Amino acid sequence: MRDHDDRTAVLGVIDRLVEAWGRHDADAYGACFTADATYVTYVGTCYQGRDEIAESHRTLWARFLAGTRLADEVRDVRFPAPGTAVVTGSGDTYKGRRPDRLHKVQTYVLVREADGEWRIAAFQNTRRRPLLEAVSFRSAPGLVPAERRPLAVR
Repeated sequence: MRDHDDRTAVLGVIDRLVEAWGRHDADAYGACFTADATYVTYVGTCYQGRDEIAESHRTLWARFLAGTRLADEVRDVRFPAPGTAVVTGSGDTYKGRRPDRLHKVQTYVLVREADGEWRIAAFQNTRRRPLLEAVSFRSAPGLVPAERRPLAVR
């Protein structure tokens, strides 16, 4: 039962993050992170700490990402140690209609803090490069992740 409760709580943090993005609420967005969180963008910028994460998003929403929403699809939630969760999934920003395909791979590391609340301690956002991925898989089939290999090859 504990794992189910923890999974629900962890997914709730991701939901709050997406909702805060939709409102462009930098304070609510930042509140999803630990005070010393690390946030790595898909262009490689690394922000350190809840305050810097909130301020960077305040600026992004005022300029480059004004009017955007966040699409997020969780693929996996694991608990490698008590009070620690690793969430992997896909995401993307958009305006208008939600995209059918999400182009970024995302990893969240969440921790249960002393107050019992789950918060994001680290986030990594990487833009997928399907063409480069296909070329590498074709030239080196051993690089294909198990979940994407034909059943006969697994």
